[in-house]
Amino acid sequence: MKAFPRTTLDAQPAQSHVPHTVLDGKLVPWTGPSMEVYSPSMVDGPGGPQRVCLGTIPRMDSAASLLALDAAEKAFDNGLGAWPSASMATRVEAVEAFIKSMVAVREDVVNLLMWEIGKVRPDAEKEFDRTVDYLRDTIQSVKAMEREAIHFREEGGFLAQVRRVPLGVALIMGPYNYPLNETFTTLFPALLMGNTVVFKPAKYGVLLITPLMEAFATCFPAGVVNIILGRGRETVSTIMETGRIHTMAFIGTHKGASDLKRLHPHPHRLRAVLGLDAKNPGIVLDDANLELAASQALAGSLSFNGQRCTALKILWVQKGIHDAFVEKLAAGIEGLPWGLPWEHGSKITALPEDGKTAYLDGLVQDALSKGAKIANPSGGQFDATFFAPTLLTGVTKEMRIYHEEQFGPVVPVVAFEDIQEPIQYGVESPYGQQVSLFTQNPAALGRLVDVFVQQVGRVNINAQCQRGPDTFPFNGRKDSAEGTLSVYDALRAFSIRSLVTFPTSSDQKSLVTDVLSQRSSQFLSTDFYL
Repeated sequence: MKAFPRTTLDAQPAQSHVPHTVLDGKLVPWTGPSMEVYSPSMVDGPGGPQRVCLGTIPRMDSAASLLALDAAEKAFDNGLGAWPSASMATRVEAVEAFIKSMVAVREDVVNLLMWEIGKVRPDAEKEFDRTVDYLRDTIQSVKAMEREAIHFREEGGFLAQVRRVPLGVALIMGPYNYPLNETFTTLFPALLMGNTVVFKPAKYGVLLITPLMEAFATCFPAGVVNIILGRGRETVSTIMETGRIHTMAFIGTHKGASDLKRLHPHPHRLRAVLGLDAKNPGIVLDDANLELAASQALAGSLSFNGQRCTALKILWVQKGIHDAFVEKLAAGIEGLPWGLPWEHGSKITALPEDGKTAYLDGLVQDALSKGAKIANPSGGQFDATFFAPTLLTGVTKEMRIYHEEQFGPVVPVVAFEDIQEPIQYGVESPYGQQVSLFTQNPAALGRLVDVFVQQVGRVNINAQCQRGPDTFPFNGRKDSAEGTLSVYDALRAFSIRSLVTFPTSSDQKSLVTDVLSQRSSQFLSTDFYL
């Protein structure tokens, strides 16, 4: 049996006690109750293994949340506030200043990614750098959007200028598995398009926002970014019930998204961008390249302990290749080093969610009781926060793991003979994010592609499921998503097209020309300063 990773007392970072939040353009002191933040990494203590306490954050309540909403609403001012009325050049300048401040605290954020959510150093560094690249790419995309918007279009005797304008107050909530990247890929498009924001960091991965709080307070005008900390039910629910949230970004479960939307008194007015549950299948036909399929399945199912919405959550393997595939995958799993996130070479680390290991053990025990087998020697072992990667074979539809999104290092394999079996699974599944297809047969591949493009948002051929590149659309069907994200699509998601038209008669053209020359309108403009 492998030893579960443990840290030591002298390796623990200094505790971070956050005494403030960002409200109305200022770091506002918090004197109310606080919440402790714990690492999933365990230390051996006199009473047995225990989590490392990383510090405390404010436990804000509904009253404090309403103050944040008030500030955002005042800053938006029905679209007439300083931020929604600002030129795109002004908004870009603010975001560029934030990026500069963000890069300066890279090591602080990377360390907190490792300690708070157990992300290994190379992945933590990649998340940070990819986020910076995304923000820079978004700036380039918004510049291209502006270049197109300055031109007038003529159609049917009318001239028109079409621009994108903000929606209003945005509520931004990110996930714990990518608390920086997934959050900022919605937060900053919302800001660049002129919305004001109430930002609720993820439950796990909240301290890593604190090195950026001063930048949020100083780089943007008063009320543009407001941060609420604490429990979602004590903060977010209250502001949703007001009906004063115009657009929402949420990454989590479809049940959580539905509960939030139901709180809004005018849900038809709420524009939502949602990244939700997924049960992405990998389908391996018996003519697949065995080495390629096994290596992609290994990475696709267990990168960051399988805690990715884009992870491969169930593997369908045709019987002609099943045994060889399982043997190779089991060997790959056993070769993944367990360790602490900052240790060189670590691949499998502790899980941050409370009660997660007990939940995963419940899935495994349910499967074993109904005939499944554990195919790798160390599979099924766990302690308080660490769960050993577990390869399950003989999985059938009677088992919970067949249906439930495990979001952790349990890899179920279903053996099949007829290709119609995984096709039916995909059609009947309530989820529709992605699928991976492994085959060298053009006829079989073509059939599978045509089926699954009608079921999921992305089909991957001989490759694991993934989000990137960030210029590609990232979406889903059924219970897996609402809206589309990419560098370009996110800007569209947090804005709406508005247009001004006028007849092409000379007197109307002259009137609009005077507006342009006198610069009396911010919307009607052919200026380009970016």
